[in-house]
Amino acid sequence: MKLILASGSPRRRELLGLYTAEFEVCPSAFDERAVHADNPAALAGALARGKCLAVAAQHPGRLVLGSDTVVELEGRVFGKPADAADAARMLRALSGRTHLVHTGVWVSDGERDEGFVDSCKVTFFPIPEEEIQRSIASGEPFDKAGAYGIQGSAALWLDRLEGDYYTIMGLPVSRTVRLLHRFGD
Repeated sequence: MKLILASGSPRRRELLGLYTAEFEVCPSAFDERAVHADNPAALAGALARGKCLAVAAQHPGRLVLGSDTVVELEGRVFGKPADAADAARMLRALSGRTHLVHTGVWVSDGERDEGFVDSCKVTFFPIPEEEIQRSIASGEPFDKAGAYGIQGSAALWLDRLEGDYYTIMGLPVSRTVRLLHRFGD
């Protein structure tokens, strides 16, 4: 059964490519604004499920993988920043603090669906204002939850992490592969 990645994220494409080159990309048009959840981790799972099932409905009989990542600081969700001011606000809030990154992963074959949420604790050193501005000027924050990519500028700010590095990038590869295997892929 050919695999569909229900995400336009280049990072997810790259990470799924560690497992297989045999997949196509079909970003979901799922309306994320309609999703509400009890907590940020549940939100990541609900968003991943919504994206997965929206694409699965358009491709019966295909195996679909959906994923979504949210950044949480003290119960508040940091999604993708709306603009430069929002990106700066997020990075300043994360500076010198510990936050959580939750990535939801969902798979459907049209008959059944299953998923999980993986969480990682991330601590940043204090981020100098000039580095925040340089990151924003580069455009890096604008397509990433929490306004950063751990594989990008945030590598300069990372003090420590507890959990799966790939969860922060947007696809916990080893757990995702195990989930795909349960679907016979």
